[in-house]
Amino acid sequence: MTQLWDFYGGIHPAENKHLSTARPIAAAGLPEFLVLPLQQHIGEPAEACVAVGDRVLKGQKVADVTGGMGVPVHAPTSGVIESISLQPVPHPSGMSDWCITLRPDGKEEWATLTPMSNYRDLERETVLDLIRDAGISGMGGAGFPTNIKLRPPRDRKVNTLILNGAECEPYITADDMAMREKSDDIVAGLRIMAWILRPERVVIGVEDNKPEAIAALRKAAEGTQTEIAVIPTKYPSGGEKQLIQILTGMEVPTGGIPADIGVMCQNVGTAIAVSKAVFRGEPLISRITTLTGHALSHP
Repeated sequence: MTQLWDFYGGIHPAENKHLSTARPIAAAGLPEFLVLPLQQHIGEPAEACVAVGDRVLKGQKVADVTGGMGVPVHAPTSGVIESISLQPVPHPSGMSDWCITLRPDGKEEWATLTPMSNYRDLERETVLDLIRDAGISGMGGAGFPTNIKLRPPRDRKVNTLILNGAECEPYITADDMAMREKSDDIVAGLRIMAWILRPERVVIGVEDNKPEAIAALRKAAEGTQTEIAVIPTKYPSGGEKQLIQILTGMEVPTGGIPADIGVMCQNVGTAIAVSKAVFRGEPLISRITTLTGHALSHP
């Protein structure tokens, strides 16, 4: 049994997660247009490396960050670049930002991919560059470039690597369904990150209201040193600082970051993306998300 601690406060709102867990993950289908913001992460915005009228392939790099911190943007499908223009973006400011508009051609034709089955034979920097070139930034919300996060300062050794599968928010079930259906990818991606960081402890934290996800992860983690820690269901246990306190008993100092106490948190979606980038050569061009609520006929 993993020793657990508690954090002060917390609430138990109605979960309403059953609405969207009755059906498996499904593809959203191709829309008439795809709008790709050039600012998709913390750091510098990417700059387009394609022109209007170009035909691009699925997974092809369409924008890159040449100076400063950031990751490239890739085409989510094959098609033609319709425009590079200011478009409204999902941001609290309500302002527009530079975006590439792609008209899908319906062929879903992939660019050439270069999988790496033997990543342990490579230098760690090479694998970090591969993660960067795949356009991966944190999938938990903050959007911090993953290759930067996996390169902590030399004086801050990561002793504990935590994968956050708590997903405490009401209604949201994307991580739950990912853990049920893609547990092998999650554990594979986590093992790559652990190989880069060399922590003493690797643990996946999951709330006890996700029995199917817990069973799938335990099966995927058999024969590894990965702990599956089942934690009590309480909001906001999925918050990074709360989850760290539950699993380690330590508090992140005010104004500090988890690395200050030798801890790093990653999201299960990030682990899937890392696994796909290394083992399949696929860049990050999609994510699992939740469409739910009583307004939908098929949440």
